[in-house]
Amino acid sequence: MPEIKDLITMEDNEYLKSNDYFLGVEDLCMHFPAKKDSFGKTVSWIHACDDVTFHVPKGMTLGVVGESGCGKSTLGKVLVDLYKPTSGRIVYDGVDLTSLSKKERRPYIQKMQMVWQDPYSSLDPRMHAGDIIAEPIRNFHLASSEQEVRERVQELLKLCGLYPEDAEKFPHQFSGGQRQRICIARALAANPEFIVCDEAVSALDVSIQAQIINLLKDLQDQLKLTYLFISHDLNIVQFISDEIIVMYLGEVVERGTREAVYGNRAHPYTKALFSATPEFPPKKEKRKRELMEGELMSPVDPPAGCRFANRCPHATDRCRAQSPEWKIIGENHLVKCWLYE
Repeated sequence: MPEIKDLITMEDNEYLKSNDYFLGVEDLCMHFPAKKDSFGKTVSWIHACDDVTFHVPKGMTLGVVGESGCGKSTLGKVLVDLYKPTSGRIVYDGVDLTSLSKKERRPYIQKMQMVWQDPYSSLDPRMHAGDIIAEPIRNFHLASSEQEVRERVQELLKLCGLYPEDAEKFPHQFSGGQRQRICIARALAANPEFIVCDEAVSALDVSIQAQIINLLKDLQDQLKLTYLFISHDLNIVQFISDEIIVMYLGEVVERGTREAVYGNRAHPYTKALFSATPEFPPKKEKRKRELMEGELMSPVDPPAGCRFANRCPHATDRCRAQSPEWKIIGENHLVKCWLYE
């Protein structure tokens, strides 16, 4: 199995075709039009994601961290085909999805589902829980009869910690944690292999968060699932993830295994991000605070150079003029920063 450091030197992106890697993303960009001229031509773009490259090994969890507006959720939506990327490739199990038509992508998208952040707004209040879960089964023709659909729905309810009789209830009759279990059951109804969890526990109480995280881990072990886990909660990401990527203003600035990133926070933004997060359990000794100064740069046509330069205490003229390249700073640990030449 190639290591993360091999991604820099491997020719023809062979790692994307490797059976060891379930999902590969290469130079992915997602730009949205921000302003048009009087002729209707777009003259400026919002750079939600820029040159994002990563891979997710089979049965593993890739954590995506960063502050609000860094492009985490946009990345997840691109992966499940809700947005068509501006450029780049998404390779799923050896197949380049970006080269396929919408009809040709459908069987693959079925295997890539999403669990949304808000369990209140992501469920149709007019539908019974059973019909919500049954919808993917019917849409993808995964059952031969309505009896089989009902049996599958009851099986998924039990699998996610609910009762068969809950199928006849409406979403408003459930608690927040129960609603998220319904969302997870709905995602599982399509028989996925890869699930994007977009802030899947951030709207829940802390005690309920732990239950949902444990459920996700149990389902991963039982069903051999692969996760992309998006969150701003670094403690949860540390618990559930095997590998981590850190995003800032649409770009990945640091990536590596959980142990590498949490044990040796390298990029100045990563240090500031961790410094602003309470540690659990708290340590007796006081840690050094890494503070960010200045304003967040606009994602509309960002200038050349490091996008964190205007807030970085170590920034030089080179940082402001030239975008940094990936540097290997340890085993399975890379950072995009000129400090590590």
